Amino acid sequence: MPAPGEGLLRRDDQKSSKASFPELFFDLVFVFALIQLSETLVEDFSFGIAAEALLFIFALWSLWIQTTWVTNILNAEHESVRLLLFALMLCGILMAIALPDAFGEKGLLFAGAYVALQMTRSLFALFALRRAGSEQAGIFTRITIWTAGSSALWLAGGLAEGETRILLWAIALVAEYLAPIVRYRLPGLGCGANEETDINGEHLAERAALFVIIALGETILTTGKNASERFDDATTLPVLVCAFLNTVLMWWLYFHDGQQQAADKAEEAEAAETAREKPVSTVRTLFAYTHLPIVAGIILTAVGEDFALSHPHALTPMQAAAILAGPAIFLIGVGWMKISAGAALPYSHAAGLALLAVGGGAVSLASHMGLQFYATAVLLGVCVWEYVALARARRVA
Repeated sequence: MPAPGEGLLRRDDQKSSKASFPELFFDLVFVFALIQLSETLVEDFSFGIAAEALLFIFALWSLWIQTTWVTNILNAEHESVRLLLFALMLCGILMAIALPDAFGEKGLLFAGAYVALQMTRSLFALFALRRAGSEQAGIFTRITIWTAGSSALWLAGGLAEGETRILLWAIALVAEYLAPIVRYRLPGLGCGANEETDINGEHLAERAALFVIIALGETILTTGKNASERFDDATTLPVLVCAFLNTVLMWWLYFHDGQQQAADKAEEAEAAETAREKPVSTVRTLFAYTHLPIVAGIILTAVGEDFALSHPHALTPMQAAAILAGPAIFLIGVGWMKISAGAALPYSHAAGLALLAVGGGAVSLASHMGLQFYATAVLLGVCVWEYVALARARRVA
């Protein structure tokens, strides 16, 4: 006889490996959150704002990847899990609304919505696993305790002001990213073994790829909106074409080869049976960590494109940094993902990073538009190099 809560857990079959409609619906909140983040950066891209934005990127990614990890275990087609995702969406909307002024008057709203999302998800997962009699309930007990500890820091930061708020939220994020590395170790409870958490590598690979598409889609939305407001300017069309090509090239670099390598590695890790292979650690590296710079790079690239559209002939050091650093961070993330999936160091990516660094040295001689064209040319060169190298390797094989 099945356990009372068994229907709450994801089935182990091919159909359940696919992303469900409730999960895709939940992702829409992050489209709004990413747009809010990009617009905040464009309005005032100073060093301080950039540092705050980095904290938000870490926070948004923590929310999304942890929720995805939970829906990797739960059955998202079950009515209770659907209601959970709808409740999390409401928390996410409130958080995104507060994001532009999170270091101002809406700090407590941001922290409260963030904590509500994190704790509701963790408590529900713990309830579902205990009800189903799953062995994973042990690790989720530790996860919930860690989440409660970081949540207290988020709320304390929401009540504090200025640098104290930043410090408390930064510590909370460090705890959230450190917890999986130490396997949620707690005094008296020890730490969880990798094998305590079942993983569906195919599902995680698909979900991560869909989030990358969301981030790329956000660049199209923000760039298109900006271009439509300035379409009478003679520089708008060439910069728009260049920005669109950027998006296509980043899609190509991620999906042409890297994403499939990551998916294959995740499936191998899922099938691993020995503790020495550490399957959960492998999957966590592939999707929880390597995708963070990928998403951050896409967001920063969109901000740089906005600068090239709105001020094509002007140039400030911080805005120039966004134009060049966005593609650079993206290349680092994709390269890290490919290496984690077992590939050799992609020399095309290393060369692209070197060229972007050279471009940084020539900032004083260029304009926003010129730097945008240069960054796009570098990405194009990386794509062509990788395409030729892969084609040659397949012919030899």
